[in-house]
Amino acid sequence: MAATFDQIVKDLKTGQYRPIYFLFGEEAYFIDYITDYIANHVLDESEQAFNQTVVYGRDTDAATVIEVAKRFPMMANHQVVIVREAQQMRKIEDLAAYVENPLSSTVLVLCYKYKKPDKRKAFFKALAKNSVFFESKKLYDNQIPAWINKYLVSKRMRISPKASVLLTEYLGTDLSKIANELDKLLLNLPEGLEITPQHIEENIGISREYNTFELQNALGKHDVMKANRIVQGFSQNPKQHPFVVTVSSLYNFFSKILTYHFLKDKSERSVASALRIHPFFVKDYQTASRYYNPRKTVEIIGSLREYDLKSKGWNNASTPDGELLRELVYKILH
Repeated sequence: MAATFDQIVKDLKTGQYRPIYFLFGEEAYFIDYITDYIANHVLDESEQAFNQTVVYGRDTDAATVIEVAKRFPMMANHQVVIVREAQQMRKIEDLAAYVENPLSSTVLVLCYKYKKPDKRKAFFKALAKNSVFFESKKLYDNQIPAWINKYLVSKRMRISPKASVLLTEYLGTDLSKIANELDKLLLNLPEGLEITPQHIEENIGISREYNTFELQNALGKHDVMKANRIVQGFSQNPKQHPFVVTVSSLYNFFSKILTYHFLKDKSERSVASALRIHPFFVKDYQTASRYYNPRKTVEIIGSLREYDLKSKGWNNASTPDGELLRELVYKILH
């Protein structure tokens, strides 16, 4: 039975446990969260010693897992069997007989990370029918700010849209890394506070002035002095501001400006939906569109592609990334 992350967590928190959880996909965070919740909450500490088993796919086989799963719990209502890295298990399809007829008192968790099962095979069809079947998908860049906000709401905290985007630009889409940084941040802030870029700079170390978000903001407002100041900062610290990451961010920014030009409905709500951005940032694209008409925007996108290739050695023997960025920003602004 296919299920969403929220559905699974809601059921677990109300004590509704299923005999089999098959958790697969590229995003490890959701798989780890569900697995850790089951490991820490189905049994209390006194029950875990005799009723909780954790094995790794590379070190076990189907016969061993079936043998353990068929045991009855000792002085507890359930036993928990967790198979981490189940994608490495030898002959995992041999679990088919157990999947067809699982023990109701056992909670079997199969963590099948970083890959998708072949759903055409009978074994995985049986899992889809008889287990909690959850695919953990990677989030897109534009989905991360909303996830950050939701994560913090669950912790009784808030975050400003700008601070959320700043975190996304700096940390990328690794949810485990983001959650870890947020948890460390929360240790230093009182409950109920709205997290701002200043809090992030003081506690995580991301500069409020020298980051990709501020560069695209300066370009969007055609602020030549600020853009060049940021470029200078990037040039002095290329490891923290890789050229390829900067170009990718600017490409997304100007692609959205081009999309904005051809939207029939330019209301805030419609633009936010079409560009997949927080409504707070719609005004930034409205402003940028006044400086960059469709023709200029297409030229900029072409320049971004050109300089991305140059940074990888195409038609460029020795120009450093800092100088390439200066040239690129000059072309964007003039």
